[in-house]
Amino acid sequence: MLHPDAGKDEALIRNISDTALWVAYYRAQESERPDAVFRDPFARALAGDRGREIAERLSFAQRHDWAYVARTYLIDEFVHEQVVPRGIDQVVNLAAGLDTRPYRMRLPERVNWVEVDLPEILDYKQQVLKNAKPTCHLEQIRLDLSDVAARRELFARLGSRAQKVLVLTEGLLIYLTAEEAGALAADLAQPPSFRRWIIDLASPGLLRMLQRGMNPQLSAAGAPLKFGPEEGPGFFERHGWEALEVRSILQTAARLGRLSFWMRLAALWPESKGRQGSRPWSGICLMSRSDSGN
Repeated sequence: MLHPDAGKDEALIRNISDTALWVAYYRAQESERPDAVFRDPFARALAGDRGREIAERLSFAQRHDWAYVARTYLIDEFVHEQVVPRGIDQVVNLAAGLDTRPYRMRLPERVNWVEVDLPEILDYKQQVLKNAKPTCHLEQIRLDLSDVAARRELFARLGSRAQKVLVLTEGLLIYLTAEEAGALAADLAQPPSFRRWIIDLASPGLLRMLQRGMNPQLSAAGAPLKFGPEEGPGFFERHGWEALEVRSILQTAARLGRLSFWMRLAALWPESKGRQGSRPWSGICLMSRSDSGN
């Protein structure tokens, strides 16, 4: 069961759910800055002491905390742009973890926000946020997304009760194999109302860097990093999705003033938004169904 208090004799990262604690800690750090680019008043309580310990001891991730800040900021942008002006009426957040967007973002009351994740992580979040009120209708569904038959049934059910659905998979795809990522994309392309999909994506070069820096701890917890397609967002074209817009995490972090001097220099180099290779790259991509006409 997910628990925020660290035990001295426990592994640093016990399972994939623990990664949500350390990401929440980075949101808390950013939120407490005077020049914060977003505010998450719930992140500190959700992270707990264990989230702080993981973040502080996982030195590679700590040196690159700017990437988590930029990722959150960019996904916030896409969610706002899709939900408010474009009239998305349902958001489906897969592997939602400790995300708090339905509590901290100004969302129309008409929106139905659906969080899907393992029972232990949703139980923990529900307990911590029991006195918080979401800004829109919030539904939590306890499901293991690796159960293919169950997720297909869920997608069909959710798709049948909305006109325009936005899917969000923050921090999920990198833990999948290419085959698993493709199968998930194909399943998401089945309901006609699933119009848009927000993903975060790493290049093969960045994936190798992350694997060297974090896979020993993540592999011990059964959650190694695996997915960084050479095709970039184009990987998903054969599975029913195409990229509408791609925004660079590095260049966004530079614009937000979250990079060191040398990293700001690196951000000046032009980036490819298509095929990726050995160069470290990550981006947030807004995907559209290939048959949607955009």
